[in-house]
Amino acid sequence: MGKESIDLRTPDKTHIYEYVMRPAEWRHYIGQNAIKRALEVLMRAAKGRGETMEHVLLYGPAGLGKTTLAHLIAHEMGASLKITSGAALERASDIAAILTNLTPGEILFIDEIHRINKTVEEMLYPAMERRSLDIIVGKGPSARTIQLDLPAFTLIGATTRIAMLTQPFRSRFAGGIFRLEFYTEKEIETILSHSAARIGIEADAEALHIIAGRSRLTPRIANRLLKRSRDVAHVAEQNHITAAIVHKTFDLLSIDEAGLENEDRRFLGILIDKFNGGPVGLSTLAAAASEDPDTIQEVYEPYLLRLGFIERTPRGRVATSRAKEHIKN
Repeated sequence: MGKESIDLRTPDKTHIYEYVMRPAEWRHYIGQNAIKRALEVLMRAAKGRGETMEHVLLYGPAGLGKTTLAHLIAHEMGASLKITSGAALERASDIAAILTNLTPGEILFIDEIHRINKTVEEMLYPAMERRSLDIIVGKGPSARTIQLDLPAFTLIGATTRIAMLTQPFRSRFAGGIFRLEFYTEKEIETILSHSAARIGIEADAEALHIIAGRSRLTPRIANRLLKRSRDVAHVAEQNHITAAIVHKTFDLLSIDEAGLENEDRRFLGILIDKFNGGPVGLSTLAAAASEDPDTIQEVYEPYLLRLGFIERTPRGRVATSRAKEHIKN
């Protein structure tokens, strides 16, 4: 495969690198094969009927490719993509302004959709089901409802906290609800190989293998580690990434063999040392760690659960013997 490169003189290279590293075509999206097959059927059926694709909900840990899938679906459907987040939709007027300005066939992507409030959620019900927007004019006994027709559109929701969405809301994603899983190391190596080519840096196979092994099996983290390794190689005046460069990068970032960083080890240390390994409730653990409970659930826990370092029990979080052994070493 030929290399693609970008102009390193561009002032804001960080965002451009992130854009370039994102696959531009459906066939270049690595992993999540079962979800891709299901979405391909949805898209082909919709295009065959000349309709918009039905609404879909993507969920799973951060960094697994939910936003990338939204971009690729829009590309495959030949539709424009409007992006917002649940946190930005605080009032009914916020979602009303977005919905009434959609163009026919447009895709609306709401990231962190679990953060929208109840009023906004209820306004989405008729919009998703019958493409209409109900607006209440006035107050009290004289209040009346005006119904506005909306163009055909597709809503793609993304969340790391699907349990926070109400069942009535989830049921309106008629196209399907899809959980993105952690990737395999081989898939991460393939992603890294493509990413290295896109940003114009050589990388040894062994170096990519090492990065994949400490990437938490998450593409976003893998690409971040690749970029940091590129920085170390640049400072060392090398034009490619070697295993030695990668090891030096991990030493600088304090990333251990399991892919844990200082904050992960601090979190486990608090659970083990302060609470004797648990069980301890989430709010108590969050207070001791000076972290928001959402941060613990969305950032720390998914990978630690997958490693078997912690368990969630009815009485709270528990550190496993594997975690205690890892922290001891």
